[in-house]
Amino acid sequence: MKTDVFALRHIGIQNKDLQHMLHSVEVDSLQQLIQETIPEEIRLKTPLQLDAPLSEHGFLTHIQELAERNKVFKSYIGLGYHESLTPSVIKRNILENPGWYTAYTPYQAEIAQGRLEALLNFQTVVTDLTGMELANASLLDESTAAAEAMTMLFDVRSREQKKSGTVKFFVSEEVLPQTLSLLETRSTPLGIELVVGNHETFEFGKDFYGALLQYPGKHGIVHDYADFVIKAKNDDIKIAVAADILSLVLLTPPGEFGADVVVGTTQRFGIPLGYGGPHAAFFATKEQFKRSIPGRIIGVTKDTDEKPALRMALQTREQHIKRDKATSNICTAQVLLAVMAGMYAVYHGPEGLKYIARNVHAHTTALVDGLEQMGLYQTNPSYFDTLVIKANSSVVRPVAEKYELNFLYVDDQTISIAINEATSLIDVNRILSVFSEAFQKDAIQIIDIPTTSSIPENVRRTSPFMENKVFNSYHSETELMRYIKKLERKDLALNHSMISLGSCTMKLNAASEMLPLSWSQWGNIHPFVPIEQAEGYHMVLKELEKDLTEITGFAGTSLQPNSGAQGEYAGLMTIRAYHKSRGEAHRNICIIPASAHGTNPASAVMAGMKVIVTKTDEKGNIDVSDLEEKVTLHSENLAALMVTYPSTHGVFESSIKRITQLIHEHGGQVYMDGANMNAQVGLTHPGMIGADVCHLNLHKTFAIPHGGGGPGVGPICVASQLVPFLPGNPVIPTGGEKAITAISAAPWGSSLACLISYGYIKMLGEEGLRHSTEIAILNANYIKQRLDGKYEVLYTGESGRAAHEMIIDCRPFKANGIEVTDIAKRLMDYGFHAPTVSFPVAGTMMIEPTESESLMELDRFCDAMLAIREEIDEANADDGNNPLKNSPHTMGMVTTDDWKFPYTRQKAAFPLPYIAENKFWPTVRRVDDAYGDRNLICTCAPIEAYAEVE
Repeated sequence: MKTDVFALRHIGIQNKDLQHMLHSVEVDSLQQLIQETIPEEIRLKTPLQLDAPLSEHGFLTHIQELAERNKVFKSYIGLGYHESLTPSVIKRNILENPGWYTAYTPYQAEIAQGRLEALLNFQTVVTDLTGMELANASLLDESTAAAEAMTMLFDVRSREQKKSGTVKFFVSEEVLPQTLSLLETRSTPLGIELVVGNHETFEFGKDFYGALLQYPGKHGIVHDYADFVIKAKNDDIKIAVAADILSLVLLTPPGEFGADVVVGTTQRFGIPLGYGGPHAAFFATKEQFKRSIPGRIIGVTKDTDEKPALRMALQTREQHIKRDKATSNICTAQVLLAVMAGMYAVYHGPEGLKYIARNVHAHTTALVDGLEQMGLYQTNPSYFDTLVIKANSSVVRPVAEKYELNFLYVDDQTISIAINEATSLIDVNRILSVFSEAFQKDAIQIIDIPTTSSIPENVRRTSPFMENKVFNSYHSETELMRYIKKLERKDLALNHSMISLGSCTMKLNAASEMLPLSWSQWGNIHPFVPIEQAEGYHMVLKELEKDLTEITGFAGTSLQPNSGAQGEYAGLMTIRAYHKSRGEAHRNICIIPASAHGTNPASAVMAGMKVIVTKTDEKGNIDVSDLEEKVTLHSENLAALMVTYPSTHGVFESSIKRITQLIHEHGGQVYMDGANMNAQVGLTHPGMIGADVCHLNLHKTFAIPHGGGGPGVGPICVASQLVPFLPGNPVIPTGGEKAITAISAAPWGSSLACLISYGYIKMLGEEGLRHSTEIAILNANYIKQRLDGKYEVLYTGESGRAAHEMIIDCRPFKANGIEVTDIAKRLMDYGFHAPTVSFPVAGTMMIEPTESESLMELDRFCDAMLAIREEIDEANADDGNNPLKNSPHTMGMVTTDDWKFPYTRQKAAFPLPYIAENKFWPTVRRVDDAYGDRNLICTCAPIEAYAEVE
């Protein structure tokens, strides 16, 4: 075995297993299987032009050399990003721990109680600090959250406002520039009219439905918004506030002065800057908007034994159900980052957060004192951590950069400085040294930081927060380490067993890909530093863009979208801009197959398009005759087709080139959803099938871990005609010559996470990437063959092959009283996370093994599925007292003295011999979703509740 070949470590199937598997699927070679799976006319004829693969050691040496090209200055730029200190106990036990970063979204609540509790903590911190009633489990970034607030308030307008066509939304000129850009992106397709102005002088009319304020303002002023809010409420105008979460420790919570929505980022709670992300945004609102809130909410419910349990609440608003009626296309969160931010709050507690916030404010006040002693004055009448100094920027900047300091240069005569958690008294004096040298003033040395507050009385916080037991219990490293481990043990992740989720591609997230994320040379760079300070980053990002462009067969790539759903939206917005540039802005029809992922129609509506659904045939393929009829009918206004390839049903449709040609003949563009790209890399690509734009899920095909539901990265790759419209950024220029406005807050989205995909591609190279795809297809067909005769596969290609995933039909088992959910829960007893349930067809499971799994693990999974099939045969629709209906079985059930079931404890918990070697115990029995939605509780219990119990 070549120990320095990464592909042999990433790909789970060993050469010694290959012949057995090929024989099982009745082919002589991998090439024959690929020929029978992928239509000849779309297969690549030449290899991808990628660099030769690096060994793991070679990659780590290479990425260290690139890291050293970054200049890690102390950045006081602000604008929503601040250096923070990640407690080592959180870095080591969460960020660097595969038990946390390889977990999947908590759709199967019984084996996700750990991260659900961590997210409930996050929601509680947010509601407490904002003064709101309800918070979600995080969003992508602050600017996206603000845009979601604008659209949610648009959706919940009063009947009178909707009837009268009220579409104006006021945006304070104090709002962050990247947020304003994203608001422009989102508002235009929906017909929302932005009005930017000064909140102190602005006069509302009845033609406004909402407003957005920044708290503190973009350059640090802490405004008292109470009168503005009262004035707005008098005209039935709802208020959104973008707030700095650390400042809310000391400032009046927006909920207390009348806000309807509060958004922001939790990056300041121990999350690395990472050149822009990933970071967990927050979104808090009133309970009356609980069915309109974007993203996910974690709620409290009970299990079969009436014991408390957690799960994702209010899932009826998910895009799969509402589809083109959904008001948001957000289908994920930033779970890993939200968990870290929540643990930061747990570790420090309310008193620790007060200490940190007061320290930040005190160091800011110390800087003011030092500047004043030099005869320099800052102009903010009130502030928390950010100052504005009237001084010649061209004089200060070269001196500051000599001292390796970054300030925000607002204009030629205005400098803004934002102090952060990592700022010490030494740092304050270094800042003062810059000004003394720049203006030839006597050097000032601050010896002590002030103990008095410069925050005006009328905006000081007086209400308590974080009084719950969890925030007042784990302040030593020992205790937090044990708490984190306790939660981790409740969650099934990839470090325990295969997670065969169709469409979600839960492959290996290799340690060598992950290690650089902990390095300060990558983690501690502000997204708005001068480009030359991020040379290492730009070498990675440009090379990753080049490689992704080559892999997709397109002409250009944007890494800015920071989730798959944002990639969909970005792709459609480039298509929209392209049509407009050609004088065809009227093209607004988007055709979407009925089988498409639920975010597709939601994204289309957000992009200002009208959705037309086309049928699928009995084999799960696009009904070409129905498509042709609808394309012809809407030819004049056709904007795009959204298509997933291989199809959502796990099949390479042979008619795909005919389909894309048809769209082009009628003036439309083809958007390809990249969810199933793991079946294409190195064998075919979107350019070959005739697409014009695709998004890629770097957290699927390109090895960024799912992190329990995020981070995600969803870049778009585009054909040459769409390159000019790739998205820009108002602070750091990015994108094409005719760039659309921002899709996410940071210029290159979640740059830190892109290091993972860069490593994945560089270590695999062309041959490794192609072989990964081949093995993913082989593994799926091997499982299909092993389950043959016991589970019906709904859709196959013309040669009877699956692509990289397959759908098994569980609907016939209803005759035995068994639902697909029962199989999903019973798999937990066998130590497995269920495949994707009831998507894209209700009552089915979609299985995707990926290339990373070994033959031994594939067989274990198949053994479990076959054993469950025997249990189904034994089940009786008239008697639901069976292992499937009672699953999952907890340790408490199995060890109780009172065993009431007609099968043995061994049958319940250890139905196959392998399970005893590595038993995973679900911590709760089956959760009651309906009860939780009827009794919505989305925060931790107050400390009094624990006192009553004890």
